[in-house]
Amino acid sequence: MRKCWLTFAVALCCSMTAQAQLHTEVIEYKQGDTTLKGYLAYDSALKGKHPGVLVVPEWWGLNDYAKKRAEQLAELGYVAMAVDMYGNGASSTDPKEAGAMATKVKGDRPLMRERINAALATLNKNPLVDSARVAAIGYCFGGTTVLELARSGADVAGVVSFHGGLDTPMPATPKGIKCKVLVCHGADDPFAPPEQVAAFQKEMKDADADWQFNVYSKAVHGFTNPDNKNSSMKGVAV
Repeated sequence: MRKCWLTFAVALCCSMTAQAQLHTEVIEYKQGDTTLKGYLAYDSALKGKHPGVLVVPEWWGLNDYAKKRAEQLAELGYVAMAVDMYGNGASSTDPKEAGAMATKVKGDRPLMRERINAALATLNKNPLVDSARVAAIGYCFGGTTVLELARSGADVAGVVSFHGGLDTPMPATPKGIKCKVLVCHGADDPFAPPEQVAAFQKEMKDADADWQFNVYSKAVHGFTNPDNKNSSMKGVAV
């Protein structure tokens, strides 16, 4: 499994907690009339304020993989929140059901932006979180989501997309992205082909964004998730 997520951890310069006393809980918040249920993880021994990280799941929804990533970040000293993008903490293992849930949100970019910004506002309110040091990472669908967070002009330190979709019907405006942007992309990802990559890079240049684009040779879609080792979906593997 690729270890590129560690780049993000190192970049925010948070020292590892030697013996983390992991605390997790479901946290409810709202976007409009929709009740969302995120998964909060942090070291209960923390004192004062610490960096926060939003973790946006793949199209499957708020499943164990996203929760595990939040827990790993908590063990590094972050206050991490795995985000609910569908409502009521929904997730699915059925591709058709997951696809339907993802399409509903992805097909409505203003809604996607409202939901991820609602999660950001919730994390920022946590008394353990230093709102000046909050970032967002996302996988696949989640990668698309954090890029929309950046495009929305959100006040975050940075976003990291792991094998996320790069296209958008609402491209960034000049000087509209306030945070740093990192994209970790599989060179052979069929879901983000070269023309999409080129359009994204042009968008970032036109927006005068602070961005980096890392390409991993021979990597396809979903390369960070060990569960994809036995994936039956074409173009998805570790």
